[in-house]
Amino acid sequence: MFRKSFKLIILFTLILALVLPNFYLLAEEDLENICQIENIEKEEQKLSKTDYEALLKKCEAYYVEKSKELEQDINQTAAEKKTLQNKISSLQKKIKNLDYQIYQGNLIIKDLDIQINDTQSSIDETNLEIEDLRSKLVEILRLVYEEDQKSLVEILISEENFSDFFSNLVALEALNSENQEILDNIKTLKDYLERQKISLDTDKEDKENMVALYNLQKQENSDTKKEQEYILKLTEQEYQKYLKEKENTDKSAAEIRSRIFELIGIAQAPTFGEAYELAKYVQGVTGIRPAFLLAVLTQESNIGKNVGQCYIKNTTTGDGIYIKTGQTAPKTMSPKNISYFLEITRELGRDPFNTPVSCCMYYNGAPYGWGGAMGPAQFIPSTWMLYRDKIKAATGSLADPWNIRDSFLAAGIYLQELGGTSNEFRAAMQYFSGSSWTKYEEFYGKSVIALAANYEADITKLESGQ
Repeated sequence: MFRKSFKLIILFTLILALVLPNFYLLAEEDLENICQIENIEKEEQKLSKTDYEALLKKCEAYYVEKSKELEQDINQTAAEKKTLQNKISSLQKKIKNLDYQIYQGNLIIKDLDIQINDTQSSIDETNLEIEDLRSKLVEILRLVYEEDQKSLVEILISEENFSDFFSNLVALEALNSENQEILDNIKTLKDYLERQKISLDTDKEDKENMVALYNLQKQENSDTKKEQEYILKLTEQEYQKYLKEKENTDKSAAEIRSRIFELIGIAQAPTFGEAYELAKYVQGVTGIRPAFLLAVLTQESNIGKNVGQCYIKNTTTGDGIYIKTGQTAPKTMSPKNISYFLEITRELGRDPFNTPVSCCMYYNGAPYGWGGAMGPAQFIPSTWMLYRDKIKAATGSLADPWNIRDSFLAAGIYLQELGGTSNEFRAAMQYFSGSSWTKYEEFYGKSVIALAANYEADITKLESGQ
């Protein structure tokens, strides 16, 4: 019995060695090293496509689990006594957690790249098949047309006997039948091509969302590291003094009112008090909680910190310039949105080539996705067109995405339609990435809810006159 079991184990091991010749039998202690981005990139050249995708998914799962563990540790540490050492430990864990989430985001982006490339290859192959069938169809139609141009007398004279005449008729009938078959095949392939294009657009949109999230996490990581560097310089006594001063400072309305919308690309950013009054006005129209609205708008302005930093210059390619430097800004606006943008600016009497919009995002030093979002609420022109008339109906004047009131109202209406009066987290996620999102993208929604809690505290202080 033992020998039989031993043989089965040996056989199973040999099968694994044959089926997975290049793939790791990943042990838990190896994952921290193997799942480093630079190591994964090396493996891409060694592994088969299937094994490489499996490795990406294995590492994604590893980072999800490690992130959960660290989040629990952070919450536990935060609940303990506020000592300097605990603060440093909490910041270190937060940095590590963000590192894991950034690594995971990189893996998801790489996985999406594979899917995008596969779908694009399939689209190219389908286009070639359609072109081949079209060529055959053209040839058949040419033959049928030439035969149709012949008169009955010409046909009878050109054939030696009646049997040849009837053979030609049968051949023409076969050509017509093949013609219909080719048309059916072209229709089937075109339907398939449309589905592939939709899939490709979805994958590209998913990647754009992941790049936005990646940039947001990198910014938060950078801010946390700066905080840690400052805290590390303090003694325990200085830290307790810092906490006390911070507590007193947080009660200052001046500090609270200067916290919002520093980079929203409008002439004069509102104070917190002014922003809150606008949010209350929007609440009266839409029912959206002011703190939640302010949190969503703040989060949108923080993505990439590039709101209102570019001008569109080329209406064909969508390229523009960076406002501060005058240098070329690639992919400032998708050509699909430019006609809407020109209509919006023309209606408002704005110069479209000197109206600020967001720049494109960057991933690993290269431009990715498209910029072109407008104003504080970061609406792209095609989406703004869906809300333009609703805003005009509510305000009685032309809707302007760079107007602080109109942008607040547009965001509020959109969040209301997404169910933001009953489920804020879900509405925030749909505002960011549509009706479906991954567990990983929940970082955005959690950040919004955390911001909303902070703003709710600020509002309480503001209304109590502290």
